[in-house]
Amino acid sequence: MDGVDLDAFSALLTDEGQSLLASLRDYDRAAELATATRLRREHDAGLVAAALTQARLRQRAAVKFGEDAYRMYFTPDGVEQSTRASVARHRAERFAALGVRRLADLCCGIGGDAVPLARAGVEVLAVDRSPLTCAVVRANAEALGLAGLIEVRCADVTEIAADGCDAVFVDPARRGGRGRIFDPEAYSPPLSWAVAAARKAPLAALKVAPGIPHEAVPEDAEAEWVSDHGDVKEAVLWFGTAPGTRRATLLPSGATLPAAGLPDPQVRPVGRWLYEPDGAVIRAHMVADVAARVGGGLIDPTIAYVTSDEQHTTPYATAYEITDVLPFNLKRLKALLREREVGVLTVKKRGSAVEPEEVRRRVKPQGPHAATVFLTRVAGAPSMLLGSPAGTSGPARA
Repeated sequence: MDGVDLDAFSALLTDEGQSLLASLRDYDRAAELATATRLRREHDAGLVAAALTQARLRQRAAVKFGEDAYRMYFTPDGVEQSTRASVARHRAERFAALGVRRLADLCCGIGGDAVPLARAGVEVLAVDRSPLTCAVVRANAEALGLAGLIEVRCADVTEIAADGCDAVFVDPARRGGRGRIFDPEAYSPPLSWAVAAARKAPLAALKVAPGIPHEAVPEDAEAEWVSDHGDVKEAVLWFGTAPGTRRATLLPSGATLPAAGLPDPQVRPVGRWLYEPDGAVIRAHMVADVAARVGGGLIDPTIAYVTSDEQHTTPYATAYEITDVLPFNLKRLKALLREREVGVLTVKKRGSAVEPEEVRRRVKPQGPHAATVFLTRVAGAPSMLLGSPAGTSGPARA
């Protein structure tokens, strides 16, 4: 933990350490040197360093864990690799709904999944090989009042028998010394080991990167892609649920859509409405399912934008009313925006090499109105689509 050893972390759990941490909840990181100097007059330097490190990690973790972050404990890897609380809660609720009562959480990290599982009423055997990480999990279970439901075991997950558990969850490490790992067999433990472990359990889930190649998904697994507020957060391989199914789940609504196995939509001219599928839908290769729901087709065979002549409401895509379909030409776009008095311009791109910042710099939008421009391809041709989100009042046509 930035050089903090297990003894230093244990010192944080003493009365003195707890008081010091509480005083640092909202400290200003820009004044860290002055803060450290002041605190070292009254506390051991090692304890002050550990407390400042933990305070920094808590502030970073608040993005994922909300208010709980200020009662929890973290390691740098734990903050980076742990599941966002909303996503972990969704998975925990699904496990509970499937009847799971005791689960082995292998590669448990700082307990980001163990905590919502316990809150959902599931007993958790949390396993990690790092003594420091295990101490952090125990401290988190105690701090959140869940110690009675979370048993922590420090061991190599490949040597653990999940006897007495009716489900297994595996979250292999997908980051190494050189950063993010893209090869599933380079995970720690490898995906092949995790799949073999999952197949031994009545029910299992494996957390993998959302960019996992579809050909790497085992045929006997259900693959679920999960987004939170439109950002794709992870993919999960479920065993014992619906083999061969692909699914997109959107949070916070909880809307979930299984793939219907539809053929690719037809390409058609741009209609009045453009639909931008949620990232989880795109990752799950389910754009055809959105097209079927809105009675639309693709604007280009390689672009995940759906167009329709009718407005439809669906949680799986955002609808935009299109006012103009033009060949790509920034000078023409600048003139059009000036004519429409557009000062707030949202730039979206798919299939275009032009960066949104470059567009804004060159068109210099000014005026009281707002609009959205899509830089994309229409039937293979570089194009600009101008419009506004459904339900908003965009600039009128000329």
